[in-house]
Amino acid sequence: MTGLFQDFRYALRQLRRAPGFAAVAVITLALGIGATTAIFSVVYGVLLRPLPYSGAGRIMAISEVNSNGRPSRLADPNFDDFRNQNHSFQSIAKYNADITSVSGATQPTRTMVASVTPEFLKVFGVAPIAGRDFTASDNKKGAAPVALVSYGYWRQHLGSAQDLSQSHLKINNAVCSVIGVLPSGFRFPEDADLWLAADNDGENSSRTSHNYYSVGRLKDGVSVEQAREDISAIARRIHDTSSEQGVLKDGVVVPLQESITGEARPALLILLGAVGFLLLVACANVANLLLAQASVRERELAIRVALGVARSRLVRQFLTEAFLLSLIGGGLGVLAATWGVAGLLALAPKTLPRLDSVSVSVPVLLFAFLLSTAVAVGLGAFTATRATRGDLTKGLGEGGRGQAGSQNSQRIGRGSVAAQIAITLVLLVGAGLLGRSLMKVLEVNPGFRVDRIVTMDVSLPWMGWDPRVKTGEAIFFSYLIDHLRQIPGVRKVGATSGLPMDGGLPDGTFLLMTQDEVPKATGDLDSLVHEFDILFRQKERGNADFCVATDGYFQVLGIPLIRGRMFDEHDGANAPHVAVISESLARERWPNQDPIGHTIEFGNMDGDLRLLTIVGIVGDTHEYGLDKPPRPTVYVNLFQRPSAAITVIMLSDADTRSVSSVARGILRDLNPEIPPTFRTFQQVYSASLGSRKFNVILIGFFGITALLLAAAGVFGVMAYSVSRRTREFGVRVALGATSGDVLRMVLGQGMRTILIGVAIGIVGSFALTRMVSSLLFGVTATDPVTFGGVTLLLIAVALLACYIPARRATKVDPMVALRYE
Repeated sequence: MTGLFQDFRYALRQLRRAPGFAAVAVITLALGIGATTAIFSVVYGVLLRPLPYSGAGRIMAISEVNSNGRPSRLADPNFDDFRNQNHSFQSIAKYNADITSVSGATQPTRTMVASVTPEFLKVFGVAPIAGRDFTASDNKKGAAPVALVSYGYWRQHLGSAQDLSQSHLKINNAVCSVIGVLPSGFRFPEDADLWLAADNDGENSSRTSHNYYSVGRLKDGVSVEQAREDISAIARRIHDTSSEQGVLKDGVVVPLQESITGEARPALLILLGAVGFLLLVACANVANLLLAQASVRERELAIRVALGVARSRLVRQFLTEAFLLSLIGGGLGVLAATWGVAGLLALAPKTLPRLDSVSVSVPVLLFAFLLSTAVAVGLGAFTATRATRGDLTKGLGEGGRGQAGSQNSQRIGRGSVAAQIAITLVLLVGAGLLGRSLMKVLEVNPGFRVDRIVTMDVSLPWMGWDPRVKTGEAIFFSYLIDHLRQIPGVRKVGATSGLPMDGGLPDGTFLLMTQDEVPKATGDLDSLVHEFDILFRQKERGNADFCVATDGYFQVLGIPLIRGRMFDEHDGANAPHVAVISESLARERWPNQDPIGHTIEFGNMDGDLRLLTIVGIVGDTHEYGLDKPPRPTVYVNLFQRPSAAITVIMLSDADTRSVSSVARGILRDLNPEIPPTFRTFQQVYSASLGSRKFNVILIGFFGITALLLAAAGVFGVMAYSVSRRTREFGVRVALGATSGDVLRMVLGQGMRTILIGVAIGIVGSFALTRMVSSLLFGVTATDPVTFGGVTLLLIAVALLACYIPARRATKVDPMVALRYE
């Protein structure tokens, strides 16, 4: 321990003797370690940190697989078969969630409300901290409505009431008794605050209505693969034996954490790889600095060896010095990572899951320490190996100049610079490809206007499909829209069940049929479902998104009418129901004919079996993002087929806050129990680009930082080379070499190193950029414009870094140089 303590003291003295070297090395390591730690914090919080449930690894997501091979939600009968016939799960539950207007607490709120079956909390190993869980009787049709509330909702809106029997909430026009409070932190799914029994209104008996997600807890000893085979066998039996199996082709089981984070995984791993490259560039830079310092200390090392110091002691000294540098750099890096994580959370797209789990936690600190230790060992071992090889006592005989060692160090330095340039090229190419993709995305015409639009989300209580209820909803929204048109500065008002780029629209299967083929069923839901299932098997059909809208919706967003007409005042509730379709649907379903005048049946989307007559064709919109193709869409008239939850959109020249304030007052006057949510459409549009901007900004930052570090590395190696060759340059000038000759010689040597690094980087980029193919749009992973531009930029910056020390070499005075050292 005494020897180790002495090594540390000596290492501190060395750093104090060379404060410039120490500062540059520490800052460089802090930058590399800090950036890596910050990105690892996100990767760990999103991908690696276990879900906060007991036995989280045994909680599975269960889905159907549709005819396109994609996971989809479950139909009620299919869920019942999965639950009753499986041999793999202790418990299995279904759920869905939506934002709903809730009143009866301190104030009306728009709250995420989940509908679940009684086994839901058992799957997660969670029990209420107050009150009770759902029972089977709570989930029966006609049972008294009851609700569970989150801990946060209980404290904020129910005043932490201890006597829950006095707590009642009005949800979807039903008064629900609060029966339990869930533990703090439990808000699955989708940050839910309220949970209701799923089947109070009865199950939907159709296998073509896919409305629920499902989760289950595996039995002890059952693997994921066994459960997957079990559910798959049940799904295939349903497909083979049921006459109304709809689009079910198979079933799939995946760990819940994987299902939540699966879409984010590729981009986050690419970011982690990119920041790893940045760390390599930083380490290579510091390695060059350490080699330069070791070269300066050749005489010192020779004296210590001559005095009897063992080579192992010198190696330990270099390791100690590297560990001290890495420890200081790692400590500063952790501080930088703390700030960096806050910045990442502010920058991260809202669609990135589990952001609340991202922090500089104990595992992240452990990672930072291990990373700093690994960097220390790598740098220390590399420096010690190079500095202590060969006969160190020759340094005394050479008068301390160490020319042979110096030349060897220069060769290693040039190799390190070539590696830095190669890695930097890979990072810059990746950033360039993502940047070009973002530019290509922004060039796409979205099909709608974005600016000067205020949106207002409104949710009426869900009261079923009764025609009288629907008439009431249509009247309410008609009054609301008429009043909103009177707001000063508001030019146009429309409404829709789903804004573009705001989560997407429900999609379903429509039938091509005539009035004579319409079923006569006018009974309950089960009768309607039975009639529709018969039609589904018999009639020609198509698939499209389903959107409820007003004519003002198209006017506000500037969606053009291609042919036919829009909705008008003649399309009342009792008039024949009409539809407008998107241009892509017209091309896809009626490629060689005019669809106007054709009738379709789309009652499986809203329970209304009345035919829709196509009266117009409108332009396509990019519903799911600019990088996704337009979806075929059927638009129905809000005043004929109303939806309980809509978004009102207002094209306004007035200030957004003043419009929102007046609109809030209008809605409060119509119904004080319905709280609105306001946004600008520009916010919705920008949020849809959040993931791409996040990736471009981070990888671009890593690339630019690596470029600066590589330029610093080139400058450092060339400056060191010029300083060690001062005598040589003096001799050359004395023998007749001109300044131009010296400049070309130094630049030529630097250029060879740069070109070697560029060549390696291009090869590496061709191999590695294919990993980002899934993130690209409109460009290929081998885009020549990006490769050419990045290569020229890197060569230009590296040559500039070479030119400054090369220029210094041309200023050498031969007389001074011959007396050098």
